Amino acid sequence: MKLSWRKYEYIFKEAGGTSRGVLHTKPSYHIVLEKGNQKGYGECSLIPGLSPDNPKAIETLLNLWQVNGFNAETNIPNELPALQFAFEMALKSIEAPNPFHLFGDNAFTQGTAGIAINGLIWMGDKTTMQDRIREKLELGFSCLKLKVGAINFQDELDLLGLIRNEFSPEALEIRVDANGAFTTENAQTKLNALVKYHIHSIEQPIKPLQWDAMHQLCRNEIIPIALDEELINQQGNEAHVLEAIKPQYIILKPSLVGGFSASERWITVATKNNIKWWATSALEGNIGLNAIAQWTYKQHVNMLQGLGTGGVFSNNIPSPLYVNKGALLYGDNKKWDLGNFCV
Repeated sequence: MKLSWRKYEYIFKEAGGTSRGVLHTKPSYHIVLEKGNQKGYGECSLIPGLSPDNPKAIETLLNLWQVNGFNAETNIPNELPALQFAFEMALKSIEAPNPFHLFGDNAFTQGTAGIAINGLIWMGDKTTMQDRIREKLELGFSCLKLKVGAINFQDELDLLGLIRNEFSPEALEIRVDANGAFTTENAQTKLNALVKYHIHSIEQPIKPLQWDAMHQLCRNEIIPIALDEELINQQGNEAHVLEAIKPQYIILKPSLVGGFSASERWITVATKNNIKWWATSALEGNIGLNAIAQWTYKQHVNMLQGLGTGGVFSNNIPSPLYVNKGALLYGDNKKWDLGNFCV
């Protein structure tokens, strides 16, 4: 197959704040495969400071395949999970009758069914976060996910208190994501402080690879724990990770774990261990988000997913994806415009 690619920098409409730092732009690689008259589209999406992929290694391989062509049987190193995912989606795209309907036509791609998602609240000062919370609630979200761990913890508790004073746990689900901001020494204390706000779950309270400490937090059942960053660089080690930690949930980001097939391995092990899961986009543009959304819909999920990041960029690829009343939908008379995607 013929390969063409380009590097593309997504620009955030508003800075995206996490406990790891503030994001203003986000690097990605747009990939197009061609076989005869067919084209397939893939996106290699990186989160600086989190994605294990080495950009130089990615560009070396892309240049090589651009010259020599790409074979569907090519093995991409596990150290490049975002590149693995990019080619997995591109190969599904090129084989599909409609290159944007990777898993065929269904109720989602036909616009008659949506995927319920959480509303993401980026970190910021207390006033800014209040404004963002109010905006999401006005848009009809029934679940909010708040980034925590970067501003004063008491301010974060105050924000949760404001939400709970107005919305009961039955009316509004609250998830929090610490991105590993807590320490092994203070994590239990902070989880205890969060309990009264009826939190659905907390993602990655402490940094990865502290399995004994994470297992203890899960075992204490103060607040259900969802593993996120813990799944990175663990291809082939899925059973060991989940059996050692025994979390209540796992978060699947195909760009960070190695694509759909890798995500499905996690699901298989999680199901055997009575661990629930949901999918989250790793801040992909609309090509990547579309692929994750369609794969997620195919799984017949019944939990709220984390796929609402398509609107955070000022220069995203125009697409039929849109969010309405807390659901990700496809259609609304919008078309794909690949003018900024293709080389």
